Amino acid sequence: MDNEFEQIARADHLPTRIATQFAKRIYDGVLKAGDKLPTEHAMSKTFGVSRTVVREAIAQLRNEGLVETRQGVGAFVVERKARQIRLEDGKKMDRHAFNDLYQVRVPLEMEAAALAAVNHTEAQMAALDAAMMGLSGIRDWGKSGVTADLDFHRIIAEATGNDYFVQFVTAISERISHVITIARAEGQLDDVIAWTIEEHGAICEAIRARNPAAARAAMQRHLVNSAERVGLQFEFVE
Repeated sequence: MDNEFEQIARADHLPTRIATQFAKRIYDGVLKAGDKLPTEHAMSKTFGVSRTVVREAIAQLRNEGLVETRQGVGAFVVERKARQIRLEDGKKMDRHAFNDLYQVRVPLEMEAAALAAVNHTEAQMAALDAAMMGLSGIRDWGKSGVTADLDFHRIIAEATGNDYFVQFVTAISERISHVITIARAEGQLDDVIAWTIEEHGAICEAIRARNPAAARAAMQRHLVNSAERVGLQFEFVE
């Protein structure tokens, strides 16, 4: 494996760079469905990074639907029903990039929430409730909090019944994780927790009530507030 991958420069966002190298090999067909990824130890030696960085890279690949992990066995490439959208790596997440992200994210997820209100199944509502419980139980800003937040939005995308929403939300999930982390770092922790739970709760209840207008409005409110929490004065164009 040492000759197949490049070592990672310390200035790079390490997990993303590693995930990108594996994703390229998956999309190019070098790694095929059912193939097992190297062990954490092997990847750590090859890329010259810690196992924590390797785990984060694998988590990104899993979030993008490229691999699945099996407890005590490892990570395996999954069968692709269709080629997923993957954003080009390396875009610096500065203020301009955050603004660009929200210009895409706000209308996309507003419509996803409205469609989820109309189209969700009982199983998807149960999954959304479980994600909401996960969010409500978070009392720190560690990895579990970011994962719970991303899961909530992914389930809404799935509940639209339109796979393109799932693909787009999955594609921007790594960027969204940056936004969540920054919001939690820059805000008053207790306030951010309370706002996050309240805003997600309003979205959840509107979807449960099968009220697309309320779901759309609740998602708009959440995302505009989220933008403000990372220092953006985001104006939604009606």
